[in-house]
Amino acid sequence: QVQLVESGGGLVQPGGSLRLSCAASGGIFSINDMRWYRQAPGKQREWVATITSGGSTNYADSVKGRFSISRDNAKNTLYVQMNSLKPEDTAVYYCQADVNMLGRNYRYWGQGTQVTVSS
Repeated sequence: QVQLVESGGGLVQPGGSLRLSCAASGGIFSINDMRWYRQAPGKQREWVATITSGGSTNYADSVKGRFSISRDNAKNTLYVQMNSLKPEDTAVYYCQADVNMLGRNYRYWGQGTQVTVSS
């Protein structure tokens, strides 16, 4: 069973930065695409960014130019560097991973980490 554990959330002032991590563990597997999502209070979960196993990236318009997604395949870890944070970035941030195990594909979610942008 694969587990994804996020870390790095917290309280930051507008204009500040945070770096979130998501570590995958739980056996021998290969990870394909990895993504970050977020869910603000009272809103639906929304996609933030994607990174493929080869390192190609894609971003939601709302974070383009401010967020940078990356991964360390040797450590099975996903990151997102969030700069110029705004109050509207306040949300629980979730990582998602598409994992291939023994020829079958599975999608896993982390438990989420809270990011609060406030003065």
